[in-house]
Amino acid sequence: MEKKEVLISATPVEIKDIFTETKTIAIIGLSPKIEKDSNKVARYLQKAGYKIIPVYPKGDEILGEKVYRSLDEIDEQIDMVDIFRKSEFIAHVIDDVLARDDVKCIWTQLDLVNNEAAQKAVDAGISVVQDLCTKIEHQRMFPFG
Repeated sequence: MEKKEVLISATPVEIKDIFTETKTIAIIGLSPKIEKDSNKVARYLQKAGYKIIPVYPKGDEILGEKVYRSLDEIDEQIDMVDIFRKSEFIAHVIDDVLARDDVKCIWTQLDLVNNEAAQKAVDAGISVVQDLCTKIEHQRMFPFG
């Protein structure tokens, strides 16, 4: 599989600032299965002190948090949206983010790139990080036991 060019990403300093300013992370595609990457990343982020909000099509609770079906159902502040959905769904998620006024950062996980949708978010004043793992990058910036 050919790797897509990542048009929009962030510098290490910007990534550190994103993590420092973020308190609440909505995780799109957070699986209840503990062996899935989305679940592993969410557990790590919880342990690192972030409030996670699962967005998943089924279930009532994941990792002790209420599950929402979509971003528009969430009535609390969201600082970051962390996407674990295939690249073809990123544009739809970004449209949902743009309908809100609280999200400061959109993050797409490893191998997930949609430059056109990302540019739309950047044009709206939202930081975008693509094709990086929140867990790996956080561990790099803020190692903890």
